[in-house]
This record gives sequence, C-alpha cells and structure tokens, in this order.
Amino acid sequence: MRSHLLNDLTAEHYRRSVTEGVERVAARLATTDRPFTGVTADALAPRIERIDLDRPLGDTSAVLDELEEVYLRDAVYFHHPRYLAHLNCPVVIPAVLGEAVLSAVNSSLDTWDQSAGGTLIERRIVDWTAERIGLGVNADGVFTSGGSQSNLQALLLAREEAKTDDLGRLRVLASEVSHFSVKKSAKLLGLGPDAVITVPVDHDKRMQTVALARALERCAEDGLVPMAVVATAGTTDFGSIDPLPEIAELCAQYGTWLHVDAAYGCGLLVSPTRRHLLAGIERADSVTVDYHKSFFQPVSSSAVLVRDAATLRHATYHAEYLNPRRMVQERIPNQVDKSLQTTRRFDALKLWMTLRVMGADGIGQLFDEVCDLAEQGWRLLAADPRYDVVVQPSLSTLVFRYIPAAVTDPAEIDRANLHARKALFASGDAVVAGTKVAGRHYLKFTLLNPETTAADIAAVLDLIAGHAEQYLGDSLDRAC
Repeated sequence: MRSHLLNDLTAEHYRRSVTEGVERVAARLATTDRPFTGVTADALAPRIERIDLDRPLGDTSAVLDELEEVYLRDAVYFHHPRYLAHLNCPVVIPAVLGEAVLSAVNSSLDTWDQSAGGTLIERRIVDWTAERIGLGVNADGVFTSGGSQSNLQALLLAREEAKTDDLGRLRVLASEVSHFSVKKSAKLLGLGPDAVITVPVDHDKRMQTVALARALERCAEDGLVPMAVVATAGTTDFGSIDPLPEIAELCAQYGTWLHVDAAYGCGLLVSPTRRHLLAGIERADSVTVDYHKSFFQPVSSSAVLVRDAATLRHATYHAEYLNPRRMVQERIPNQVDKSLQTTRRFDALKLWMTLRVMGADGIGQLFDEVCDLAEQGWRLLAADPRYDVVVQPSLSTLVFRYIPAAVTDPAEIDRANLHARKALFASGDAVVAGTKVAGRHYLKFTLLNPETTAADIAAVLDLIAGHAEQYLGDSLDRAC
C-alpha cells in the first residue's frame, strides 16, 4: 500500500495517475453539450449504493471508469453557457493549476512550520485585497471557507468590539434581502432571536438609509446596542448594492461597526469600468470577499478583511503544541492567530497563480463581460411581454417571472413558474434558479459565465415559456 503514498519514490506514479484523471475531465468538458443530464436522485442513488467500499478496485483506470458512471457523466457543469442558476462561476485554468499544486503539497496554513512560503503568499494576497478595498495601512485579514464563515467572523469581532456583557442588548441591522448567514451567525454568537433588525429596501432592492437611521435611533432610545450594520455589495437574489457612503456616515454617527458583505460584488474591485459602484467600501470595519464567486476561482476561495488588524485578536487562542505565545515575540507568522479554523487549505495559491498569469485587469474584464451580459438580458426581458422582470441589474443577476396572457390567478402563475424551473432542470437543457419576491415565485438567472450569450438567454426564455405553457395547458385539460 505504500506505493500509493505521494513521495520521491512514487513521483512517476503520481504523474501518470493525475494525467489520466485530467484527461478524463478534459474529455468530458470537451464533449458536454448541456449543463446537466437530468438524472434524478432516485436513479443515481442505487448506482452509488451498490458500490462496496470495502472491496477496492486497486486500479486507477478502473476507478476512473466507475467515477464516470457515478459522478462525471451526471455532474452539473458550471462551465456550460446555459448554466444560469446559482453563484457558481466557471474557473480559470491558472487557478485549477494552483489547486493541483496545493493539493499535492498539502500545506496547512495554520502555522509557519506547516506552510512557510504559503503563509507569506496568503498574507500578500490579503494585503493586496485590502489595498484594492482601500482599508488603510493597518488592515489585515485571513482566508476562510466561504462567505458564511467570513460573515460569522466579522460579526464575532463586532460583538467583542461592542464591549458589553449583556448579549441581550446587542443588535445587528441588515437589509431584508441580506444573506441568511447574518441571522445564522447571530444565533451562533449567542444573540437572541430578535437580535437581527431587518431594514426595508427600496424599489432597487437597496437598503433604505432613512429606515436604517430610524432603526438606529430606536436602538438608542430603547437602550439597545447596535453592534453592527451589515451592508451588502451584491445581494444573492438581486445583485443589488446598498448605498455604502450613506450607511458609513450613519455608522460613524452612532459608533457602530460597519461590515460590508461583498461576497458577490468583490469582482468590482478589479473591474476596469465599474469600480465606482463600491464607493464607500473603504470606510468599512470589515469586508467579506468570495473570490470563488466573481474572481473565477475554484471553491473554496474566500477571505474576511478588517480595517484594524488588532481586532483579529478576538479570534486568537494559543496552544502550546501549535502557536505558543512566545512565537508572537519571536515574530513567527502563524495565521491560526487570526482564524476561526485550525487546519486550513492554501487556497490563496489559486488567486496568486491567477494574478501572476492573467493579472487583475484580466479578471476584471471577465467580470465586466457578465455584467454587460446582464444588461442585455434585462433589455430582452423588459421587451418580452411574457415576462415581468424585477429590477435592472447592478451586477449580473436577473430576477423575473413568466406571466401568461390568459391566466390571472397568482397562485396558478406561481405553479407554472415552479413547474417550468423543474421541467427545465429535468431536461438538462439549462439550469436556472428560483426565489420569492413579495411572497410570489420568481425565476433567477445568475450570469457568471463570459461564454454565455444573449442568444443563450433568449433560447432559455423560450424554453421556460414552453414548459410553463405546457403545464398551464395540461392544468386546463385536467380542470375540464
């Protein structure tokens, strides 16, 4: 069994195995003609369940053959131009190369003696991001598993900086379309069920600053402590960007921590044409960025950044076997001193490789392309009498609803839209997402693939309408 350990004696075996795996994936990517096969869980589960994990095949080629059947053939492929559903991006090749390197070397980014140069590369990527945001010379941060963990850590720091032992008085203010991880984080941090105050949004799904000011004022009147305001730069459903400068002013007035969840909108940091949409983010106390959303990086690649490096001490614990206090005096750079995690992947390498091959402008141009595409899609929807589109996009998300000409019952229209999404997914021809707006079912395009065209969008709209019309026709037949 030692022949399977990666070391100096097995380097050639490693090269052959990985090459064969890469060739299988490349062949699948080259021949995939739709984003999904339409396989159901009921159909796929028996294939996986019948595999006896206690009886290995012992041969890489045989295992790859099996993997074709249970995974590769039926995977959802985000690189396909008609995958239009969630915040999943196609990935750039330099980042995939970085993934291969970091997995093989297997550095752990918790301590210097497990990572060496990996620690310094992560720190440089963090500094570079903080510079792009404009957080100042005292900024710092650390890579995380994703936006939810970044938001959790930011609110942990905000809770500690609020300097009160009465958790029942603490409040977090966020818009009604902010990410669910805000409420989840509040619960994990021991705050009460009413700790998150929901602030209304305007027609463009941006936080209403007048409503925020009133909520902050009410907190002061009621003796509550607004420990943080969470502004969103790219909401999950609408891609909307809250008015950051005005929110920053209110946070300064009330002495409240400002966290900007830019998990989606962080791509604007490298946009050659849209960076101005993030004006005000430089005033944040903490920022979430998800490179695996809008920097075209493989999952996972995320970070939390803070204006004041000293606030990261609230996540610091010292263990004698790992990062004893003396290491601080010895200036040994241990990233675990800043992180909620201990063992942690060298995910920063993927973005490092991308920047060194493509450059920041190259990434930004790709993100600009999908934002431009969303504008084209919005114009298509606005001109199509079959659809109601909610807001003009700020980023690359479109939320819309099929409206049949002959049906007026909102519940029946809901069912038609739900059916269309399910039928489209089952066909495998395209994948779209769904959400609710004012209690009604809507569909959603999240456009993160520069290879997607306006023609793809138009074709998928026709497919959706076809499925919805078929459902309504069948429904009418059943009623008769």
